[in-house]
Amino acid sequence: MAKKVVATLRDGNTDGRSYSKVIKMVKSPKTGAYIFDEKMVPNEQVKEFFK
Repeated sequence: MAKKVVATLRDGNTDGRSYSKVIKMVKSPKTGAYIFDEKMVPNEQVKEFFK
């Protein structure tokens, strides 16, 4: 069987390794339950995401 091609995050000359998937727990103001905020951010902005 042929292997499937896996898409990577490519934007111009930056490759997928310059991005990180970050997950933050946030308390919902409506219900009080915790929700997870997931984003793909550049490695330079990881600390800013958690502030």
